Amino acid sequence: MRIRGERECQNCGRRWTYYETGSVECPDCGSLRSVGVDERTRHTASPVSLDLRHARAAVDSEPIGTVATRAAESASEFVRLHGFIDAGKLQPLSEQFVATMELKHVGRAIARSMDVTEAAQHHLLALLDGAQSGTRPDPSSVPDSLIPHRGLAAAATVEDYRRDLRQYLEDEPDDQARTVLGSVEDHRARVAALDGDIPPERAEALIEAARAVGAYLIEDDPDALDRARDRLTELDPER
Repeated sequence: MRIRGERECQNCGRRWTYYETGSVECPDCGSLRSVGVDERTRHTASPVSLDLRHARAAVDSEPIGTVATRAAESASEFVRLHGFIDAGKLQPLSEQFVATMELKHVGRAIARSMDVTEAAQHHLLALLDGAQSGTRPDPSSVPDSLIPHRGLAAAATVEDYRRDLRQYLEDEPDDQARTVLGSVEDHRARVAALDGDIPPERAEALIEAARAVGAYLIEDDPDALDRARDRLTELDPER
């Protein structure tokens, strides 16, 4: 969406930046009567932080299903509010977002499961421990039961990032980026249609392709677009 980020309170005259607070409420007097004093700018980001304390506190005292539910709820809130265009500037696809999206999907899967293996529990706890810093288990260590959930998390991650990339390209057109992004979407849709059941290494290639398109637009780096194309070849069903 496009917003006027610089706000002025009509009650007390205080000026502040919506980009920092995420609210039109005056931080001084609490009035909702404010006006924008700048031009409308594309903005999808929110000042949201990842808070997993509630889930971590349950690790030593609650069943794994409870831990998974709490982790998934916190992760869901974070990815729902997160955005990648901050005051008109495109942001990279962070490892924290990727890890948190996987935590959301894995947490929901384990919370629903009646038979959680030890390997799946370890995977969940590794995500819970590492999501804040953007650390995830290596693709080779993903338990078989969770492989589809890593694939679905990758598809969801790419869908969220692609949505903001498309909005950014409306303001900053680039035919090459748009073409590669279209290929990213084709592969994302295929992964989703397969319910995420692809090798974890291919799920990583999908994420890296989307990230590289963003890097190309942010850094004006043509090599990044080549990296995106290279990663997409790894997703070719013929391979």
